[in-house]
Amino acid sequence: MTLEEKVAQLVGVWVGADASGGGVAPHQTDMGGGPEWPEAISQGLGQLTRPFGTAPVDPVAGARSLAASQEEIVRASRFGIPAQVHEECLTGFAAWRATVYPAPLSWGASFDPELVEQVAARIGRSMRAAGIHQGLAPVVDVTRDYRWGRTEETIGEDPYLVGTVGAAYVRGLEGAGLVATLKHFAGYSASRGGRNLAPVPMGARELADVVLPPFEMALRLGGARSVMNSYAEIDGVPVAADESLLTGLLRDEWGFDGTVVADYFAVRFLERLHGVAADGGQAAGLALRAGIDVELPTVDTFGAPLVDAVKAGAVDEALIDRALRRVLTQKAELGLLDPDWQPLPGPADEVRLDDEESQELALRLAREAIVLLRNDDAVLPLRTGQTGRAAAHAGQAAQAAVQAGEAGQAAGQRVALVGPVADDPMAMLGCYAFPAHVGPHPEHGLGLEIPSLREALAGLVPDLAYAPGCDISGADTSGIAEAVALAEDSDVCVVAVGDRAGLFGRGTSGEGCDATDLRLPGVQAELVQAVLATGTPVVLVLLAGRPYALGEETDAAKAVLFGFFPGQRGGQALAEVLTGAVNPTGRLPVSVPRDAGGLPATYLAPPLGRRTQVSSVDPTPAYPFGHGVGYTTYEWSEAQVGDGVTDWPVDGEVRVEVTVRNSGDRAGAEVVQLYLHDPVAQTTRPVVRLIGYARVPLEAGESARVSFTVPADATSFTGTHGRRIVEPGDVELRLGRSCAETVATLPLRLTGDVRDIGHGRRLQAPAQIDRNPPEGRG
Repeated sequence: MTLEEKVAQLVGVWVGADASGGGVAPHQTDMGGGPEWPEAISQGLGQLTRPFGTAPVDPVAGARSLAASQEEIVRASRFGIPAQVHEECLTGFAAWRATVYPAPLSWGASFDPELVEQVAARIGRSMRAAGIHQGLAPVVDVTRDYRWGRTEETIGEDPYLVGTVGAAYVRGLEGAGLVATLKHFAGYSASRGGRNLAPVPMGARELADVVLPPFEMALRLGGARSVMNSYAEIDGVPVAADESLLTGLLRDEWGFDGTVVADYFAVRFLERLHGVAADGGQAAGLALRAGIDVELPTVDTFGAPLVDAVKAGAVDEALIDRALRRVLTQKAELGLLDPDWQPLPGPADEVRLDDEESQELALRLAREAIVLLRNDDAVLPLRTGQTGRAAAHAGQAAQAAVQAGEAGQAAGQRVALVGPVADDPMAMLGCYAFPAHVGPHPEHGLGLEIPSLREALAGLVPDLAYAPGCDISGADTSGIAEAVALAEDSDVCVVAVGDRAGLFGRGTSGEGCDATDLRLPGVQAELVQAVLATGTPVVLVLLAGRPYALGEETDAAKAVLFGFFPGQRGGQALAEVLTGAVNPTGRLPVSVPRDAGGLPATYLAPPLGRRTQVSSVDPTPAYPFGHGVGYTTYEWSEAQVGDGVTDWPVDGEVRVEVTVRNSGDRAGAEVVQLYLHDPVAQTTRPVVRLIGYARVPLEAGESARVSFTVPADATSFTGTHGRRIVEPGDVELRLGRSCAETVATLPLRLTGDVRDIGHGRRLQAPAQIDRNPPEGRG
């Protein structure tokens, strides 16, 4: 291959991207242009960027158009190599008229990797049928500061939860034949002040022990074949130019042999934002040497600037050969080099991006992800007085639960629904859902039926009164009086507040929509306070992309529900939880702070990060990581370490067991969480950190014996010499309902010498559930 033909395989082309107007990404206008289509494909083409995710396109027409483009690419160049096609898929295939699933924080809230894997497989099959080869997901960044607008894209604040759920998503996507792309390697979520694309001040230990483990898990346990670099600069070194991270760690130490793709415009940012390159050619050389193989989204520095730099002797052509080998190897794995290759795996007429099965899967995940934080005086479920009607709307699977929840209750309550997100379908969607990500196209509409909370609840609650009260953002308080009047005239008032996702300032959550504190946007807090002041029992519902502070001013709410952008069927899921058709089983993937300004404050804090006598600031959250309640109760008993052992070899494992019984009168699911407490170590350690969990569905009265096989590797951390170690000494394994609610403490002693371990360590504490425990165990 000529130099030009080699370089052509290392770039994407973004057809149809409009770099004009106010809706584009910052800096996109600076990097638009490039060669016209015939010239861009004349030497071959590495990738096609977002043919479905750039503008509304009918799925069948889009598949046909993509197939035609691929055939044109094959004919235009000497070697006839098709392009690899990528799309976003964080909340489903980011295409017009494609099912929108709950956002990643909802994945974490479900504590259900198996269901997340099913969702990803469904997404992957729809994308593959449309001719897509690569999905730019999942995000396995661990959120470190909730003010960051992209918190909604993360799975949570705990590395183990993020890693296990992220790996499950990867397995689903890869199993469907797509290349999963891990985002954003690494450190992006730890920016100073929670600002997007800002410097990252963390040290090597936080990087190694908090940020990197989910990437390891998604690679080793999930099998991801691609990684996208982070925009971050860590301690002054931009990741896109960091050879020690993208090659030394990722490839040499971890053994990754897939492709590293550049986040959009990241290579040019080395020149224009980071200031470590003088021009495009130098930026391209730095990125290639660091380990980036493909420049996205379109031809820029890896075009003429790179070719010129090679010819001038400034960049070694061997770096291009190295990247090309990886790109072509992946294309071969995808069948793009096969002599019988076809642009679509099946007929274009059969491409369906939104169907009943996909919607039901989205609904199932939304139901599992709704988190009930508090339910004082059993104000929930709402008493609708419409048992049969509610059951009909809830569907067959929920009819029995509705009848059980409403049996013997008084006649229906007068229910008011107020709040700016109550009747807004967009409040269900994360920023990478097509309608929010691409922006409004009034002539095309949303392309989907997305019932709002008001629509869904009106089908279950007769004579539902409604008033918005205020906007999501803005300072207008004129509508609050109407909301107060409705609340005063009702037996219970549901107040729905939160976010609207968007990009770069178009929303209150999402990429580039960062916050200075964790107060509810606009005047929503004033609305909440005004309704609480009426004395009417209040159910506070948050539909948001980050945890907002719930301090003393909201303690008067009788119940609090959280939905993290629950997708196109999220309104139905919320309505079912509110009325008792569904028993809420979600758990918090992030802590909910009490104070809007006490940041950052995730639960992974050492003793000095907790409340102390030497500071007047109390960082204790309003609701801790892992917390959630429901409409039934659970009893835990007979917690023990298997065989009664107390010594734990530093290279061994132990079995931890507990019996859980549903002691209530309806079915539910308990989430058994296993935490490590290491009281004395070489370096300060989090007071507790999650090392295992199990979601345990139980019928009323049913028991299960839950056991975890815990490798000593789960106790490892980065020691004073910068190596990951298992250190002998006393530790505790704590079984709990959250990081702050311990049910049983099991003391153990790690025995032996300090043990160095590396990337090959055991990464999971797998759980086993025995639904027929022996007599005396449940």
